[in-house]
This record gives sequence, structure tokens and C-alpha cells, in this order.
Amino acid sequence: MGKNTTFAGRRWRGGLLAAAVLTVAGCSGGGAVSGETAKAPADPADASGTIKVLTHRTDLVQNGTMARYAEEFTKVYPKVKVKFEALTDYEGEVKIRMNTDDYGDVLMIPAAVAKNDYPKFFAPLGTAAELGGTYRFSDKTEVGGKVYGIAQFGTANGFVYNKAVWKKAGITGWPATPGEFLADLKAVEAKTDALPYYTNFKDGWPLTAWSNSIGSVTCDAEANDKLAGAVSPWREGGELHTIDSLLHDIVKDGLSEKDPNTTNWEASKGLIARGKVATMQLGSWAITQMRDAAKKAGGDPDDIGFMPFPVRKDGKYCAVLASDYQQAVNAHSAHKAAARAWIDWFTQKSGYAAAEGAVPALKSAAMPGTLKDFVDNDVTFVERSEAKTGEVNAIDNAAEIGLNKPDYRQKLVDLARGAQHGSLDDYFTDLDKRWNEAARTAGS
Repeated sequence: MGKNTTFAGRRWRGGLLAAAVLTVAGCSGGGAVSGETAKAPADPADASGTIKVLTHRTDLVQNGTMARYAEEFTKVYPKVKVKFEALTDYEGEVKIRMNTDDYGDVLMIPAAVAKNDYPKFFAPLGTAAELGGTYRFSDKTEVGGKVYGIAQFGTANGFVYNKAVWKKAGITGWPATPGEFLADLKAVEAKTDALPYYTNFKDGWPLTAWSNSIGSVTCDAEANDKLAGAVSPWREGGELHTIDSLLHDIVKDGLSEKDPNTTNWEASKGLIARGKVATMQLGSWAITQMRDAAKKAGGDPDDIGFMPFPVRKDGKYCAVLASDYQQAVNAHSAHKAAARAWIDWFTQKSGYAAAEGAVPALKSAAMPGTLKDFVDNDVTFVERSEAKTGEVNAIDNAAEIGLNKPDYRQKLVDLARGAQHGSLDDYFTDLDKRWNEAARTAGS
């Protein structure tokens, strides 16, 4: 991965692109759209044309991986030519292009597009009933019973950690409560030379990964949907109270870097790979990157482990599965059949999700080897419902909190380390007040 601006740096952090906090102002998509479903032809020979695929994976375009996928695709669809356009600032550039008709034939749905606006920009891919049995996460892009995007893959939430460091600290099992987690980090601090926890504060987007734990605390697939109302999400006993209190306490107890403004995402991979850092909260998509970093550092890739959020429900851990970017067909594409053929092939046949160590969108596919520890230890996988994502995003936007933006958790970290004045209780009270007021007015 090279340097990336805001959203591009978030490209592998599954599920965190769920928040549609902006509406693409002035986007007409160039005129009326028929709403005709984009279907792949029954006979591959019937698909033809050159399609442009917009992608945030600049690295895979540069190293030829995407070209190899296209080569395999054309063996099945010989009359279709696939061209890629890799965008470093994917979100920023695509948002601008969507004021015209020219935003590729296939693209990842930008977070800036409000869910209810999907029919203006993307061709429907089928009904929820048709696609729900085949693909995970299809409800994320469902509007009016139709699905407008298919996930490239999904991710499980949890903590990437260096097993060798935790073992050196005398820790033999996963913590089962936030208190045990903090105690384990303190053991790492006392018995090793590693920094117990790394916030990735400066890059910002890794802090948003904490929101993917919504649902893991209560093992409730509908936990995110239940935020759609004046429900005081940061109340005592609420999931966000538990989640954000843990982050706050890690920092307050001095278990993270002294100056979070000096963190560096790319450097953090080498730090955890070499045992200089013990733990980071990230999606399971990050495991392969950290293991690759361990190889490059001359270490053991198997030292990189993944643990669930430290709460058990009825004696079992739960991990929420959330969608990463969803591929869609431009409603104005002249080659919708070919575009849809690419999406289906890429999702079902390319092996992309497996290569990334990610949760496959295809329900019939096996879980990745990166999650073997979760499978072996009977961690319950909970697929996050997206039924009320639009409502939750509208409240979040009106409240100007940003569950999937870094700002409010950066303030949380600053409060914890004394860089800003105030108490955690007062901050939670203010967040609840803003959320509840927004819930009463959003959409009115």
C-alpha cells in the first residue's frame, strides 16, 4: 500500500464504509434512468463491449494482480474487455464524477452517496429475495426491495495482536471482559518491551473500526438497527458505552503511545510484526497485511493472531461480520450485461476474497484461514443487519457525531490523555443528547 488520502487509506478495512453521511450534491446522474435490472447473460458469448472498472486498489493495479483477474475473466467472457482505473483518492474523485454520467461501468459505491439515492446512480442487480440467498450483506444496498450492490467481501471485527508478545507477558487465553483486557495490556507493559496498544490516531480511520464492534457486545445482529431512534446509545450498559469506555481506559491508563499525533499506519504494520506493538483494534482484513509485514521483517507470520472483542454472551464470544465496499453497475452504462458479468465472476470465481483473507460475500464459500482461531474456538459470527442503516446514518449525520468518522473518537482519546478538558461521563451525556435530539428531527 502506498500513501493514501482519507478514504483511500480505508480501503481494506471492511465494513467501515457503511456510513453515508453526505448526499452527493447536485448529482443528477445525467438524466432519467430506466431502472432496468443489470443481468449477466445466460450465454457468456452474448456479453460484449469494453467496460471500465473504477477501483480503490491502486496497489493491485500497479502490481498486475487486477490484470491477471481480467485475463481469467476474458477466458469465460471472450467478447468483454476490462479496463481498470485506479484512484488514490477514490471517494473524493468518484463523488465529483457522479455529477455526470461518466463514472465507469463498474464502481465501488462511495460512502458519500446516501442509501436512498442508490436508484438514481446504480442499476438494480435483482431483488432482495433473489440475491439474499446467494450473497452475504445484500441488505446493505437494498432500496425498495431491490439490491444495488454486491460486496467484494466482508470482515470480522476484533483485535490483531502479536501472540509471541502476549505469551511472553504470561497470557494464555483471550480476555473475556474489558477489565481482563486492560489487565492483559498492563501485563504486556510490565513484562515485555512492547507498547501494549497502538491507536493509529493520526491516520484517523483505524479509530472508526471500533464501530464495527456494535453487535459483538450483545451478540445481536440488529444492534446497529436499534440505534435508529432516541435511544441514548452511550447510556450505561449500551454497546457504545462499553466499546468507547474500553478505548478511553486504554489511553487513560497509559497503555498506548505517549503522543498519538505521531502514529503512522504504514509503520504500524512493521511495529506489530516485530513485536514492538502488541495489539491494535482492526478488522480481520488486516491479518494478511500484518503477516506479510512479519515475513518481510524476518519474523514468523503465525505470531500474528486475531482475538474477538472482550465480552462473552452466554459463555461465547461473538464477532460481527460487516460488508466492505459494494460493487455496483453505473445506471448509465452502455454495457450493463458485461458489467454485471464482471461483478458476479469477481465475487464468485476470482478468488479475491480468499487471497485477501476476507469473509467471502458468497454464502457457500468457506471462511478464510485467517479466521481459523475463531472457527476453532466457536466464536459466533453475527452478520450485521443493514435494514435501518439509512435511518441510523441520517441521525448520525444530523447529530454531527460520525460513528464512521474518526473525529469523535479522536476527541475521546484526547480527553483520556488530558489533551482536552472534560470527563468521559460528560462526553457520553453530550453524545446522547445530540443523538436523541437528531433522532427526533432527522427526516422531518
